This record gives sequence, C-alpha cells and structure tokens, in this order.
Amino acid sequence: MKRLATAAVAALALATTGPAFAHDGAEHAAAPAAAATPAVAATRAALRDLWAGHVFWVRNVVDARFAGNAARAGAAEKEVVANAKAIAGAIEPFYGKPASDQLFKLLAGHWQAISAYLDGARAGDTAATDAAMAKLLGNADVLAKFLSGANPNLPYDAVHGLLAAHGSHHVQQISEFKNGQWEAEARTWATMKEHMYVIADALADAIAKQFPDKFR
Repeated sequence: MKRLATAAVAALALATTGPAFAHDGAEHAAAPAAAATPAVAATRAALRDLWAGHVFWVRNVVDARFAGNAARAGAAEKEVVANAKAIAGAIEPFYGKPASDQLFKLLAGHWQAISAYLDGARAGDTAATDAAMAKLLGNADVLAKFLSGANPNLPYDAVHGLLAAHGSHHVQQISEFKNGQWEAEARTWATMKEHMYVIADALADAIAKQFPDKFR
C-alpha cells in the first residue's frame, strides 16, 4: 500500500504539470464539468489510492491494538501519518504548501480523534469515546470548511456529509472489532473503501473544474 501511495503521488504530478495555483480566498464562479481527459482520470486514480490507503492503515491499527500487538500497531500508525502527508501533498501543486500543511494538520486531527476513540472503546470508557466523537465531528466541520473555502465546487454541506459519514464508518468498524462481529465488519470495510472512492472522485473532479487548464 505504501508503494501505491507513492505511485499515486507520481501519477498526480504527471496529471498536473504547469505552475502551481495558490487559493487567495477570493470567490470563484463554479466551473463547467471537466471533460474526462487522461489527466482527470489519472488524478481520480491517484486520489483513490491515497484515500483508500487511509482506511487500510487505520484498519491495521484497529486490528493490531485489539490484538495487543504494540509493534504491529506502531508500524501501522506510522503509515497512517505518512499517508496523511501524501494526501496533503497531493493538493500542493494547486493550492501551495501552506494549504498542504494545513490539510495535513486537519488530517492529523482526524486520526488523533479516531485513535482516542479506539482507545476509549477498548477500555470501555464511555466518557473517552464521547469526547473523541465530539473531536471527530468538530474536525469534520473544520475540514469541510477548509475544502469548501479552497474550492467553490465543493459545497460545505456536501463535503461535511461525506466526512461525517466517513467518521461514522470508523466508529462502526471499531465497535465490530470489539464485539467480534466479523461478517458485519467485512461489510463495513467494503462500504468504507467505496466511500473513499466517492470522496476521492469528488475532490478530483472539483479540482479539475477549478483548474481546467491543467487538465487538458
């Protein structure tokens, strides 16, 4: 999966040749739908690999912590962080390094909330899981505002709905691991992967609409 993430960034770079665009906070008119050019297809594929990597490595952490395998959990946690850096780096050609750094900070907050929820669930600590859930939802709100503020083709309500659903998938998966509901978890895992593709495609298409000259 790490090789996939690296290949994804390379594909995205090929799809976005040209000078970087920094978002200046100004309002932009909604762009027409982007044509399905090879560059758009490459960007969708790149972002799908990156976002699928997020749920892949988080699931590995969940599995390892419930199994009590600290070494395996630690290795997977490092991959979660590396993946978040790769996702954030993917927007740098369009919005610049400050935006990339901010996205990484927000993704790190998302992961920290999930990690705290996981530890609370393992310990049966309702107060801890409630606090972690509040952080997860708050992070989804700030992340949705960040993405919608950077790209007019990403309406806040739509993005927030996607991110909130994503967070609920993590919570559901953790519950299923805790309760040994393996068939249910297999269904949740399939749903999580498909949902990552929805988020990745939405981001790729929105970027292509905002910067059509980079996708011809």
